Amino acid sequence: MSDFNRVLVLGTGPVSIQIAVLLKTYLKSCVGIAGRESVRSAPFFEALNENDHWINVVVQNDKHRRLEGRCQLEQVFHGYAAVTGEWDTVILAVTTDAYIQVLRQIDVQVLKQARCMMLISPTLGSNSMVRHYLKGIQSDAEVISLSTYLGDTRWIHERPSNQVKTTGVKKVIYAGSSRLPSANVGKLRELYANLGMALKVMDSPIEAESRNISLYVHPPLFMNDYSLRVVFKEEEAKKYVYKLYPEGPITVQLIRDMRSYWKEISIMLEKMKLSTVNLLKFMTDDNYPVRPESLSRHDIDHFTGFGPIHQEYLLYVRYASLLIDPFSQPDQEGRYFDFSAVPIRQIYVNKEGYWDIPRMPKEDYYRIKIIQGMARITGSSTPTLDKFIATYESKIENTLQKFKDERLSDAFIVQSFEEDWRRIGEEFVNK
Repeated sequence: MSDFNRVLVLGTGPVSIQIAVLLKTYLKSCVGIAGRESVRSAPFFEALNENDHWINVVVQNDKHRRLEGRCQLEQVFHGYAAVTGEWDTVILAVTTDAYIQVLRQIDVQVLKQARCMMLISPTLGSNSMVRHYLKGIQSDAEVISLSTYLGDTRWIHERPSNQVKTTGVKKVIYAGSSRLPSANVGKLRELYANLGMALKVMDSPIEAESRNISLYVHPPLFMNDYSLRVVFKEEEAKKYVYKLYPEGPITVQLIRDMRSYWKEISIMLEKMKLSTVNLLKFMTDDNYPVRPESLSRHDIDHFTGFGPIHQEYLLYVRYASLLIDPFSQPDQEGRYFDFSAVPIRQIYVNKEGYWDIPRMPKEDYYRIKIIQGMARITGSSTPTLDKFIATYESKIENTLQKFKDERLSDAFIVQSFEEDWRRIGEEFVNK
């Protein structure tokens, strides 16, 4: 019997709906969804109840039509503590920092019966952390890490409901399992092939987790004085994530930090006897390409062998080449699509009435603190990573003082996440 016969998806975001439709359509799974009850999730549960648990996915581009579909969920659980029944596979489609918090709310017997657990968008070390937790409850479930979610999916009407739209799809996703060979990973490979995507299987989960571009580019792009002034409303003028200074944060120094930070992660991975990433190749081949006139194949393939200044130059050229979409059609004035015009989002009042920090850099703070903990365990020096964290933590502490009479979310608390990275370290020691 397949481990995808009965699947429970944890999370109430657009990603959960897209995953559920794919499981029902291609693997003929019996699917349930569970999520925490909150002001934010209330419209989602309400829409499911009003539509007899039917969910719907549409796509923006015809070439992604294979991701479209409509299906009926077998079960919906309001709150993780409400989960009952036997589930072969549990899929974590919640934010990475919430993995253990969510698992703790689910009945231990439900988790112990599951034979597989899948992490949709983990960070470096998430698989080890979840395995450590499962061992603590006497579960020997296979844990599969995907490098990232398959694309970009959002609510159709910009508010939680039973309908979503997938606007973009990745070409390649990486997967790693705690158990190789893995029949479940083989099933996933078939599923992704049906969708027109490649699923590349890595030798270990952490190598798959390291193939997430956000891991390498978000901290340098967001955890600097320029971007954080915008994020925390000290700068009102609109600024853009991927633009060169002064329209955006990208300077020679930011690129220098990006390269140094990538090297720090690479050295840590090498100490763990894991394969590393050619950053420029990963950016261009797996994410968004540039014209060969801007970056040659030779420079991309041999990036890791060049000196620091040569590497910094090539990274700067890459970002400069993507200020516009080089593959878009120019208008009558010769202007190409303004590809880099992604606004830096600012702090906002969330649906619960608390000031909150946008997903970028809030999620990146968790990611980078986990990497810092892993670096300490492996004895790796990370001065650039440490600088990012110090800059970010200083900003949230200053903002805490300015907003001391306001209602603030937990995102404004300086945290160590020590329990999580210690779980990762113990799992590696005991392998």
